[in-house]
Parts: sequence; structure tokens; C-alpha cells
Amino acid sequence: MTFQISHTTSYNYESGVTFCHNIATLKPKHMLGQKVLDYRLEISPTPTEFSEKLDFFGNTVTRFSIQQHHKKLEVTAFSKIERDYTLEPNINDSETGKSLTLNEALESLKKADPELLDIKQFILESILVAKITPEIRAYAEVSFKPERSIFEAAYELMQRIYTEFEFNTQVTNVATPIHDVIQDKKGVCQDFAQIAIACVRSVGLPARYVSGYIETLPPPGKEKLVGTDASHAWFSLYIPSFGWVDFDPTNNQIPKNQHITVSYGRDYYDVPPLKGVIYSTGKNKMHVAVDIRPATDI
Repeated sequence: MTFQISHTTSYNYESGVTFCHNIATLKPKHMLGQKVLDYRLEISPTPTEFSEKLDFFGNTVTRFSIQQHHKKLEVTAFSKIERDYTLEPNINDSETGKSLTLNEALESLKKADPELLDIKQFILESILVAKITPEIRAYAEVSFKPERSIFEAAYELMQRIYTEFEFNTQVTNVATPIHDVIQDKKGVCQDFAQIAIACVRSVGLPARYVSGYIETLPPPGKEKLVGTDASHAWFSLYIPSFGWVDFDPTNNQIPKNQHITVSYGRDYYDVPPLKGVIYSTGKNKMHVAVDIRPATDI
């Protein structure tokens, strides 16, 4: 599958802005099973300073500043991505990885293996997945048993979040604590990913946050509306002797071609699509529009 993606973020400032500095994490990853065929970033007004580099997690980040008065900022990322999930390692082809129990995984993670040093950081608490409570651990332990396959446990955890939590865009924001989410059982994809990560880390296993996109399909017989897609998030579990396996609790599925990966981090705090600081007063309004469609439809 080849996809064309556009992701536009616009800010309208009531009193205008004299200076802004921003960091964008919008370029999809070039990795096994996902190839970046084209990418460009359009920014208006034109930035005074602009640079691009890899961050600590290997994500492409763009830094830019605008040093002129403006009342609107618009940032659009255009990407052309080729996806073929069949090129990725398949957990179903690894009997060892699929059957590895919690006790076996924890024992394996104790090894002083240099390759595990990077992995072990994803067991620790992070900015938005912090102070993991007994309630979260209890929720995790329903699925994660000492002699049970951690793949099966994570799959069940994904299903439980999908069925027991309500997708609701009105009750949370990026600062909502995970403890509120697990109590109210409501939130969005970001919340569900971080609840799953907290659960996995509570039993001593590595879990990371995955930011990206998912292609949404229109109802049968209806045309797809421009801008109806959105940024998406899911989680990934590290299985010793196999590697990372992704799970999407919002859609109750293991990601395939419709999922496009942009970045990895410990939680959302590490990989927001756009963040920055401005010199301004008054109110501002933000609007985001994402469109993903097969290249053959364009």
C-alpha cells in the first residue's frame, strides 16, 4: 500500500505573535515495512531559522523559529509512504516469542546485555506515565500471570481496554493524568495507549508509545471526506528473544498496513506532533486537519 498523507496544524492568534520557536515531530519513520518515498514541510510565515535532526529516540525532529509579527501560523507536512507489514517480523512465526511467559521475560531482562540497555529505559516511569498506582497494577494483573505468555496477556489487555473504555474526545486532554482515565474509563487513543503502557510497566516489562496515523475508511457507498483522519497512537511491548510488537487498543487490532508510524517515545510527552513557545497576549485557536488516502485515489 502506498499512501499520501497531509497533516496541517494552524494557529490563529487574537493579538498576533512577535516571536515563536517550535519543534515538529511529523516525518514518518523510514524502517522495515515502511518506506518514506517523499516528505516535505511547508511553514507559513517562512521561518527565520530552520534545522532538522534525529532525537534521542531516533525520531526526526524539525526546529524552527519565526521572528516577525504574525497573526496566523500554519504548518503542513506532506508525506508519501509505502507500507508492507509482511516485511516485518511476525510474532506468529516465532514460537519462542509467542509463548514466552512473564517469569521467563523478567528473568531474561535481568541479563547484563548491552542491547538491553536501551530497552530497559521503557520499564521506568516517564513524565505522563508516572506514579503507577496499585489500581493500575491490579488492572494489569488480570491479564499478566507469571506462567502466561506475555504476548497473549498484552493481546487480552488490548481487548479489555477496547471493550471496557469509552472513546470520548470531550473528557480528557494531553495533561489528564492516567489515574483519572483508569477511574473514569473514558478517553482517546493517546489515553488508551498510556494506560496500556502503565499496565505493562507495572509488571516489569518494557512498553513504548507509538505516534502515527491510521487510515479511516468511509461507510460503504460514501466518499471519504478530506481532513477526517487524525493523528493516532498505540503501544508496543518488547518481547525478549523476539523484539517489539505493536497493539492498538483503540481499534482492537495489531497494526498492519493502515497504521503509519511517525515516532516512538516513552509517552506522548516525548513525541507531540508540534510544540513550542510564543511571545503573545490574548487567546489563540488551533485547528488540525489530517488526510490519508491510497496514492491510487489521487
